[in-house]
Amino acid sequence: MTSQSRRSALRTTLGGAATIWLASSMDFAKPKPRLSFSTLGCPAWSLDTILKTAVSSGYQGVEFRGLTGQLDLTKCPEFSTAARAAETRRRFAGQGIQIINLGSSAQLHHADTGKRTQHLDEARRFIDLAQQLGCPFVRVFPDQLPPTQSRELTLRLISDGLLELGNYARPRSVTVLLESHGELTRSDLLSQIMTAADHPNVGLIWDVFNMWADSHESPDDVYRKLKKFIRHTHIKDALIENGKHRYVQVGQGEAPLREAISALVADGYTGYYSFEWEKLWHPEIEEPEVAIVQYPKAIAPYF
Repeated sequence: MTSQSRRSALRTTLGGAATIWLASSMDFAKPKPRLSFSTLGCPAWSLDTILKTAVSSGYQGVEFRGLTGQLDLTKCPEFSTAARAAETRRRFAGQGIQIINLGSSAQLHHADTGKRTQHLDEARRFIDLAQQLGCPFVRVFPDQLPPTQSRELTLRLISDGLLELGNYARPRSVTVLLESHGELTRSDLLSQIMTAADHPNVGLIWDVFNMWADSHESPDDVYRKLKKFIRHTHIKDALIENGKHRYVQVGQGEAPLREAISALVADGYTGYYSFEWEKLWHPEIEEPEVAIVQYPKAIAPYF
């Protein structure tokens, strides 16, 4: 081989190595998806088991939707006082797990003054608890379109409630998130609500399966319309059999998760992909010791 040929071969080899190194570096620098799970999927687990499983299974966050059967978190011993909430916060932070969201049962569609006050008061209690826990989000429901009141009134009640709660949450560094849920899973209705409730401390949880199964809209269309409001996601999968949902592990059902996740990733979404395994409502589905542990591996191919 001539000297010129050797120099040419060396440049080719070094160039190839540099390309491989650059590609590897770019892949290494690519942010990994942040994963959490909802305690809706493990209604019998203690706080110790929740934290231990989150750490050992590779999660970065947990969202609390009840604890050991109690849905009102403010009544749980682990959260019932500021001191106990602070201790719970320290335990999770010490293990590198963020408490990312508190799932209240507050519904904003009620016109009845007594019911409305009750639900708004619950949301405020959850916001106060979120502040103590250093938790950024509190979930509320839209939730229904009652036939006894006009649609426009219902949508206004929901957006007004979000604004009221957003004002309460702002000085506490908490954001109130409306979940696409119940009878309000259409992107046009959610867009109307969220536009009217434009507030820095108000956002949306995109439950991909709920919106697809109920409104039959493509995730690309949903994301295009609602992306400016989305702060958090709920991920689950299911088979639709005889008009009913049978929940299965991610990747084994019909939900268009790849399309939804691709839209989120392409647009630079950095929030959590939170596994919502509805074990509390559907006790017949797989045990959390299997489903929750498997989720990080099940969702990995989508990225």
